[in-house]
Amino acid sequence: MKHLKNILGICLVSLFITSCGTKEIVIQAQEVDDIVTYLASDELLGRDTGSDGIDKAATYIENYFKENNVKPYFDSYRDSFTVQGKNAFNVIGYIEGTDPKLKNEFVIIGAHYDHIGFAKPVGNDSIANGANDNAAGVGTVLTMAKYFAKTKSNKRSILFTLFSAEEKGLLGSKHLAETLKAKNIDLYLMLNYEMVGVPLVGKDYTAYVTGFDKSNLAEKMNEYAGKKIAGFLPKAGEYRLFMRSDNYAFFKEFNVPCQSFSTFDFTNFDHYHKVGDESDAMDFNHMAKFVNTFLPAVKKAVNAETKEIRLNADTE
Repeated sequence: MKHLKNILGICLVSLFITSCGTKEIVIQAQEVDDIVTYLASDELLGRDTGSDGIDKAATYIENYFKENNVKPYFDSYRDSFTVQGKNAFNVIGYIEGTDPKLKNEFVIIGAHYDHIGFAKPVGNDSIANGANDNAAGVGTVLTMAKYFAKTKSNKRSILFTLFSAEEKGLLGSKHLAETLKAKNIDLYLMLNYEMVGVPLVGKDYTAYVTGFDKSNLAEKMNEYAGKKIAGFLPKAGEYRLFMRSDNYAFFKEFNVPCQSFSTFDFTNFDHYHKVGDESDAMDFNHMAKFVNTFLPAVKKAVNAETKEIRLNADTE
């Protein structure tokens, strides 16, 4: 009865909803459950960069992309670099845009898939499984990739990027941002998902945006969603979270809106970098609702005829 709290979401497995005469695929609780539960399992030993565990995680992500017809952007899904003499790799999927002109512009949807490996033991447990940090973000990105691969509804091209070595100092995103800058891609937007496995409490929005005042991203996402899904968390500024996740390297290289969404507000989750960050602590019904809430807004951002999301004048 491990996931009894998710039964209602799991029972929706074949559900489709009809909107504007077209069928929209709905992400189910079981889908994110499967992803997060595997990535945060003891078998992967906390997914430390350079470890056998993170290699297994990368293979899982690659297979997920293959099974859902998401192609690699480079020659393979792995974007390789080294960290302290160890091999590391981002894992990147690619869905080309459907519009002859807009497909030359890119949106990046990302999350880091590494964690810290081990932490202070509690009883016999020393594995820092990293369910919320950040298998939950990976689940969000992968299910969004599945959605766009099935619907073929993106006018702009999308890179689905899972970063390694975030916990080592944002090294994977730095490497990829520099690589893509050297290729001179036309990056419109980077949306990063960080620690979204449990819901916010007492807020009137679904997730907060780091660097809230740097762009009109929150305003446009709320407009696209038709409700307030993105909000401002004062502590995000206090702790400088905009500069402490994988969005930051892309902002530095491209000077376009590159921001993170999170539901971890320092009060609603007690297991950051601890052995208690297990899949059992996640709320998969919340996660499915989170993805389904954000997808319509992300879709409108990807398909906007012009670059409506932009930096504020004092940020550029």
